[in-house]
Amino acid sequence: MTRQSGRVHLVGAGPGDPGLITLRGLECLREADLVLYDGLVNPLLLRHARGLVERTARTTRPGVRCVAQANVTARMIEAAQAGQVVVRLKGGDPFIFGRGGEEAADLARAGIPYEVVPGITAATAAAVYAGISLTHRDHASAVALITGHENPEKPERSLDYGALAKFPGTLVFYMGLHKLEAIAQALIGAGKPHDTPAAVICQTTLPHQQVVAGTLADIADRARAAKVQPPSLIVVGAAAGAREPPRWFDDRPLRGVSIALTRSAEQQDDAIELALRLGAEPVVMPLIDIGPPQDWSDVDAALGRIGEFDWLVFTSANGVRSCLGRLWDGGGDARALSGVRVAAIGPATARALEEFRLRADLVPESFRAEELADALEPHVHGRHVLWARANSGRDVLPDALSRAGAKLEQVVVYRNEDVAALPEGVAERIARGELDWIALSSPSIARNLARLAGSLLKSEAGRRVRLAAISPVTAEAAAAEGLEVFAVATEFNWSGLFDAIVSASAVPPA
Repeated sequence: MTRQSGRVHLVGAGPGDPGLITLRGLECLREADLVLYDGLVNPLLLRHARGLVERTARTTRPGVRCVAQANVTARMIEAAQAGQVVVRLKGGDPFIFGRGGEEAADLARAGIPYEVVPGITAATAAAVYAGISLTHRDHASAVALITGHENPEKPERSLDYGALAKFPGTLVFYMGLHKLEAIAQALIGAGKPHDTPAAVICQTTLPHQQVVAGTLADIADRARAAKVQPPSLIVVGAAAGAREPPRWFDDRPLRGVSIALTRSAEQQDDAIELALRLGAEPVVMPLIDIGPPQDWSDVDAALGRIGEFDWLVFTSANGVRSCLGRLWDGGGDARALSGVRVAAIGPATARALEEFRLRADLVPESFRAEELADALEPHVHGRHVLWARANSGRDVLPDALSRAGAKLEQVVVYRNEDVAALPEGVAERIARGELDWIALSSPSIARNLARLAGSLLKSEAGRRVRLAAISPVTAEAAAAEGLEVFAVATEFNWSGLFDAIVSASAVPPA
């Protein structure tokens, strides 16, 4: 099958945690011209998509438009017939209560080539993340997956509660929260003991996962009292009463804490993965855009005579990748720097150099422009220094190097541009006090946050949102704008920033 031929991939996105999609699923996402994703798919997965993405929610919720199944199928077929590679991204597994079999049949009838990529279904993931073993030598030797919402167009119901009550294992009901009481009573009425353990698992595998445990007799009342919301699963059987300690998912240090990540959208991946590993909910809130310089001529001219410089100075990983990427694109490589010493402001910048098989000759102990200038000062008197920089920033470094007697040239290798508005939905979360932290990763980001959301953050609900800064310089920029910072990293990178949030989160907000 050639890349140009239209086709469809029915891909299981998994139950919610974006780390649970398969490698093949990721490959398909990255290849797709069009992604049609269900309402239950975690939007964080869409950062891996390179083509057009369209939401195809099948249920009506506030702010979400319901798309008829017939329209979804028609869109898939139409795009594939036009030669596009389409991914139909479905929550869980496409063939377990996901209507994937129906869609596959429609594609086959239309003569569209397709592939099915299985996903982790919600039942197994929900149980594991809740500390429930669906099968257990002491409690259950079988599992039944059951729909709590049968096709309303079927002439008769096919669930046999008598058989289910006698089933020698664990019962898992999908999409049954609105019928929880009826399901429990039907099982009891069919002979299932009223004290049979039961659990309801909501928002499975996500940072705000909720587990309500009880018995068939009281699980509906307990779920109502806990205000459990769909999507949820119901687990019935002895296994539901044998949750295994320690409950590993509940032990993460930032469990359920929402953190807005403000760096540029294309640079969010590392911070998102770190937040997820700590149990947090990452909220993508880029406040800055990174782009190439408006004109490459100055960069190209400097790279064309790179051998004339004694030092090449980088103050960000962005600068490294943009400058050395341009060198590569122009036909050069690391050999052009054979006589040039390289300075990096910190470990992250040094690691970016390593991507180009270069080692930094100088990295200061503290990752600030002042410390970089101090470290360079003994080495640059009378030397020719090139600083590969952004279009904006502080003047600390050029002032200090000029005083040290360096012959300094500056070239803009990338642009930082403030975004003009907060992403959709973020302002509403701040206004409702539904955001725990905003992580600030540069002074310019702090200033733009004050411009876009300063009044919101000073409202009664907005004061519940706490700010964390990646460095003292960033904290000072926020303070200058009237924003209070509650945590400052001692190691000036994203790991240090999250460490500061972990420490501060142990102290509840005032």
